[in-house]
Amino acid sequence: MKPVPLRVKLTAWYSAVFLAAFALFGAVAYYAMRASINTTVDEALHDQISGVEKLMGRILPEGTERLEDELRENFEVRRGADFSQIADEQGRWIYRSPLMKRYGVSLPKTARSRITALEVSGLPLRALTTSIQVDGKTFRVQIAAPMDDFEEALESFRWVLLLSSPLLLVLASLGGYWMSRRALRPVDEITRAAQNISSHNLSSRLAVPGTRDELQRLSETLNGMLGRLEAAFKRITQFTADASHELRTPVALMRTTAELSLRKPRSEGEYRQALANILNELEKTSSLIERLMLLARADSGFETLQRVRLNLDDLFLEACKEGRTLAEAKGIAFSERIDNTPVGIAGDSQALQRLFLILMDNAVKYTPPGGQITASLTSSDDFAVAEIRDSGIGIGEVDLPHIFERFYRADGARSHEEGGAGLGLSIGRWIAEAHGGFVEVKSRPGEGSVFRVRIPLASPDSPA
Repeated sequence: MKPVPLRVKLTAWYSAVFLAAFALFGAVAYYAMRASINTTVDEALHDQISGVEKLMGRILPEGTERLEDELRENFEVRRGADFSQIADEQGRWIYRSPLMKRYGVSLPKTARSRITALEVSGLPLRALTTSIQVDGKTFRVQIAAPMDDFEEALESFRWVLLLSSPLLLVLASLGGYWMSRRALRPVDEITRAAQNISSHNLSSRLAVPGTRDELQRLSETLNGMLGRLEAAFKRITQFTADASHELRTPVALMRTTAELSLRKPRSEGEYRQALANILNELEKTSSLIERLMLLARADSGFETLQRVRLNLDDLFLEACKEGRTLAEAKGIAFSERIDNTPVGIAGDSQALQRLFLILMDNAVKYTPPGGQITASLTSSDDFAVAEIRDSGIGIGEVDLPHIFERFYRADGARSHEEGGAGLGLSIGRWIAEAHGGFVEVKSRPGEGSVFRVRIPLASPDSPA
């Protein structure tokens, strides 16, 4: 089944709402007009009753015959068609118009005023029946007004509403369809532009209309998403290229060593040396693959840390022992300084120890023999602060913003033999950020480097 376009749905909803609104308006207008007519007629009937009461109060003392003449003159001569009748308390007629006699309209016996709708020989009437007190006597009066002209006007108005509804509905539907197409035209343009964007042109962006409405926000949001996708795609591409490059060298070396060993018979010592070289490259390659897998799992969100409450002092001290061993093997002085106050955090002990060892190993690699490395642990502003300071070769200003990027090695200073694959600092930054912290660095060429890690302290009431 073919899906219904959005513009058609909007038009249908618009037409339905318009029809409901027009029907409600027509009903309200019709009944308001009818109520207004009835109110006007009722006011006129009450005015006539008041006039009759005044007339009877003035003429009744002169006699009933004089009253009947005055009433006849008042109703028949002055008003033309007359629907009125008056009776005394005993039911004797004081006055009864010819039309009331002809149609035989009875006078209700009621003591209170009321409005009734009558129909006499097909003629609709609206009658007011009430009692009046004149000269100490009670009279019942009924005066009616013909409603045929008003009913015809209401009927005409009703037909106008019924006949105009389809025309107005068609016009409203056409207008709604035109407006929906005009309103959704930018969406169609966004759709076409988005369909033309692929992995080969992720740098393309959607045109942003300056309308300051939802379409502008949608375009800006999609452009932001495309920017993030482009950056992620570039990282993946670069990651793949760098990983391929880093793996190609040891694989080529192992293949070359094996081929050279098999070209001609060699002594046992030569074979053992070849196998030792291959084993050495395999160990480097295995370490590289392990780090690549760790970063891949971290990017995908599958690498999780087992965070528990722990004392960072003991963990940092264990890392310093291994760092001291590495430094002494290269002839570098190593010292540590840890505050006496326990530093409690919520973290993964293995991951944090790996972070500290990465920074210490990095300091040992780029500090010449006879240099100095100082590791310290303090707490400041709700953060545990671990600092690794060395007197090594330092980092250039151009390289400093990029040292945490994967596979990045500063030119000249960080060779493959010294610097490894360039993944250690990337892993260290991920571990710090996974703990809600960060790593910062200060360095100048020839003056050494300072790597500072900040990890949030655990609250005193946090669970173990």
